[in-house]
Amino acid sequence: MISQELLDVTAADLQGKKVSDLRIGLGYTAVRLDSNETGLAGTLRYDLPRGCSLLDRAGKFEGTDATAAAGLLTRPDPLLAAIGLATINAVLNRDQESNTDSPLEALSISAGDSVGMVGNFAPLMDPIKQRTEELYVFEREPSAGKEIYPDWAVNSLLPERDVAIISSTTLMNGTLEHLLELSPERTALLGPSTPMTKLLKHYGVSHLFGSVVRKPEAIIKIVSQAGGTRNFGEAVEKINLEF
Repeated sequence: MISQELLDVTAADLQGKKVSDLRIGLGYTAVRLDSNETGLAGTLRYDLPRGCSLLDRAGKFEGTDATAAAGLLTRPDPLLAAIGLATINAVLNRDQESNTDSPLEALSISAGDSVGMVGNFAPLMDPIKQRTEELYVFEREPSAGKEIYPDWAVNSLLPERDVAIISSTTLMNGTLEHLLELSPERTALLGPSTPMTKLLKHYGVSHLFGSVVRKPEAIIKIVSQAGGTRNFGEAVEKINLEF
């Protein structure tokens, strides 16, 4: 499984480190280690149960062993999984170099391509539609729009696309491996939740578009105040890999 392989490739870097700060915002979860390395993962707030208290260890998470925190990625609880992925990204994404190529350029999206997007990346929709009329967006709770489909439609529609752009939050809800089985040769994982590792190449991923936190103090504040990618600014640096 991808989650277990991510734990394996980060085991050495996480050893001996502890969580110094945890922030769970409405948009993102941020984990800061005592080494000052900081990682992000999306908060799947629509999948969370109702209630005024969602984390039993709230207020007591500082000092948690980083390896144990990362292991939460394998838990079926979306909140715990976000903590796990953010911890993994803290060490996995830290040494990546920036690359200014946009997903459209890196994936060579052209007029003849049919694009499937799992998760609604609104800023990409118009640029994609300027290049090709074939855009299918899959969402758990589809909104209005002729190109918006329910998430279960991926089973019949995604295999017919030329390009797939998949939200890396699918790592936390257990759907990523199935989506990759349905995806074409040009397949990208996108978003600050993306773990930047070549092991994903073996699952059929050709491109990764993620982020590295450059200003931990700033990102902790932004996440705590319900901020998202539009607010991150210079606190993060966009990075990508191509296989």
